[in-house]
Amino acid sequence: MTTFVDRVELHVAAGNGGHGCASVHREKFKPLGGPDGGNGGRGGDVVLTVEQSVTTLLEYHHSPHRKATNGKPGEGGNRSGKDGQDLVLPVPDGTVVLDKQGNVLADLVGQGTTFVAAQGGRGGLGNAALASARRKAPGFALLGEPGQTGDIVLELKTVADVALVGYPSAGKSSLISVLSAAKPKIADYPFTTLVPNLGVVTAGSTVYTVADVPGLIPGASQGRGLGLEFLRHVERCSVLVHVLDTATLESERDPVSDLDIIEEELKIYGGLGDRPRIVVLNKIDVPDGKELAEMVRPDLEARGYQVFEVSAVAHTGLRELSYALADVVAKARAARPKEEATRIVIRPKAVDDAGFTVTLEEDGLFRVRGEKPERWVRQTDFNNDEAVGYLADRLNRLGVEEELMKAGARAGDGVAIGSEDDAVVFDWEPTMMAGAEMLGRRGEDHRMEAPRPAAQRRKDRQAERDEADQEFREFGPFQ
Repeated sequence: MTTFVDRVELHVAAGNGGHGCASVHREKFKPLGGPDGGNGGRGGDVVLTVEQSVTTLLEYHHSPHRKATNGKPGEGGNRSGKDGQDLVLPVPDGTVVLDKQGNVLADLVGQGTTFVAAQGGRGGLGNAALASARRKAPGFALLGEPGQTGDIVLELKTVADVALVGYPSAGKSSLISVLSAAKPKIADYPFTTLVPNLGVVTAGSTVYTVADVPGLIPGASQGRGLGLEFLRHVERCSVLVHVLDTATLESERDPVSDLDIIEEELKIYGGLGDRPRIVVLNKIDVPDGKELAEMVRPDLEARGYQVFEVSAVAHTGLRELSYALADVVAKARAARPKEEATRIVIRPKAVDDAGFTVTLEEDGLFRVRGEKPERWVRQTDFNNDEAVGYLADRLNRLGVEEELMKAGARAGDGVAIGSEDDAVVFDWEPTMMAGAEMLGRRGEDHRMEAPRPAAQRRKDRQAERDEADQEFREFGPFQ
């Protein structure tokens, strides 16, 4: 059963924002206290964070669907809804976040590094926040925005200084177990190691990490066996160590041909040509292995490799190897460019940037795209005429009405606000600019006006009775 997973597809969904509340304050002896609807709470984010204690993506392989909590709706009495709780997902050090197309979104290296994979929706404003001198008691509130949703891919690339590469059963696991305190599973059969093992080695004043990369075979760079999964863990390593088996029982293999095959796979995989190489001839405790190591060593040194003869079983040659690796690692660290301080780049908007665009599509539909108009549409309750009128006013102030006219829109033309998958489509009328006047004195509550004199109230009631009598004489009793 698989116990290690280094690539998963994760379906994330942030929390939705809570709806705002439309409420009018009512209290004994104070019936006209004004609007007091609270704002909705913000939806929770989905956040990836690096945790050193996490070493595999297995948990997300079994449970790939993750969702943060929603914000609570606002309430009367100016009580805002509670924010949704962020969903924090721990990932291993060295996790790369990609979208479905393979574009890198984040490279998470270092304890505590975070990335917001999905952002929660904003909470809607309550009618208390929407009140103004012109709109004293709004009879509507804004809806909460939906949280972001999407699919991301997580890839784990081991973070280590040294990578041990070679054929299966070449002795990499045994070597890392004696160089460090790592305790990998070891046995004499192909593909014993199915997970990269990490070990920490101390050589003098240098401390470095060694990764035991599972065995490679011909065709690994094309995905044969588990090659691609294994090669992914070599990318971050500064030094490559070829562990060659000098006591193999396979007659068609020898250390030099093994080295050539692995180097060819690394070349095809790409991006590893600048890594320094060290060759380790392992299993010299076997008589035939010692003899073969002495035979091939001159050929390997002639190619420019630094060669070490070791025995992981007999603990021979390990001290020299560990100090040589420490020296190469120290040089690689010194040559690594220093990380510059984080710079904040400010890009002000152009003076002619309206914040939205209006385009005429082939089917004659005018499409409006922009952060503000699309957000306003999502926050509008289209079952409330007053809310629709408020949206019309906002779009008019933003300049959407004017741009539609410039684009050639006529009365009755179709207008869509938003993307093709999620848009509000309506027949446009130029009178949309008068959205505030269409509903009369929108947002004003006659109960909050000053009391009318008794004589005026009697006069109004008599006028209503006269109007009803006139309708009865003309149309007869109501059917």
